[in-house]
Amino acid sequence: MLTLEELKKDRKLINDIDWDITPDMAVRMYLEWGNIWARGEDRRHVVRSKSDYSVYFVVNCWSKPYYIYLIKRNSEDAVELAKFELPEQFHTPVCLHKGMYAVDGEVKEWLRKELNAA
Repeated sequence: MLTLEELKKDRKLINDIDWDITPDMAVRMYLEWGNIWARGEDRRHVVRSKSDYSVYFVVNCWSKPYYIYLIKRNSEDAVELAKFELPEQFHTPVCLHKGMYAVDGEVKEWLRKELNAA
């Protein structure tokens, strides 16, 4: 599993990141085939075959230390590609309650800057 520093060096992987996918959207796309269309969501996020996959971030706030994971998911598997600690300045706004959360707001901005991603 990659660290943040290792991830920064993998331009192909950074370019594969879908910054719009949330953990719940990924479940609907890959584990509940077709459900995403019923919700009227962006059709570029429709799974057409088993070879389709998404790469996205998720924040794990179940227990400290809190981690950000980079996940690669398809209809058969979810693989953790990278794992690194959520910076402390984001603990309060992101992890008020236990759970798994999408990367958004200030955390997304910080990650894009760290990874030099558009």
